[in-house]
Amino acid sequence: MEQSDAFEIYTPLTVGDIVPNFAFSAYVPEGKGEVQEMKMNDFKGKWTVLFFYPADFTFVCPTELEDMAKLHGEFQKEGAEILSVSTDTVFVHKAWHDTSPAIATITYPMVADPTHELSHAFGVYVANEGTARRGTFIINPEGMVIVAEINADHIGRNANETLRKVRAAKFVAEHKGAVCPANWNPGDDVLEPGLDLVGKI
Repeated sequence: MEQSDAFEIYTPLTVGDIVPNFAFSAYVPEGKGEVQEMKMNDFKGKWTVLFFYPADFTFVCPTELEDMAKLHGEFQKEGAEILSVSTDTVFVHKAWHDTSPAIATITYPMVADPTHELSHAFGVYVANEGTARRGTFIINPEGMVIVAEINADHIGRNANETLRKVRAAKFVAEHKGAVCPANWNPGDDVLEPGLDLVGKI
């Protein structure tokens, strides 16, 4: 990180980077519904999806978070956890969960980033708004970023596609030398790169 007189310039985390052991608070609806203190290292050994969004009590955001909630069980079957993240506080997360029918379906942790540390680190922070872009980051069990995507605020994401990418990433991690072609899903053929494939696909 370099600092100028006017502002700070951050080099955001991207594919291939190891995520530092950030500490954060999260509202965890599952069970009693409580605030928990967490660290990134708590998720070592799992696949982790960091799902940044602009703000609570908005419009596109609840549709995305509900979409992820519908597949939370499928992510967990793959050994993956979802962490939604916005710059709101845990108290705003709880209030939203208590009042919104869509958000009431969420059981995964809702991470609070009011200091903007996570949003800065992943390059999604919008300084003049104090919010985060729609960023999706998949982190492998060793703590390395393997997917990094950022959408404009008006473009909602697809939970099925995020789940597909987790499954593909998990497959290639478990099958060295294999790569997954476009639209790959479990059970589909994979490729093994080599000279014999050159010009034949």
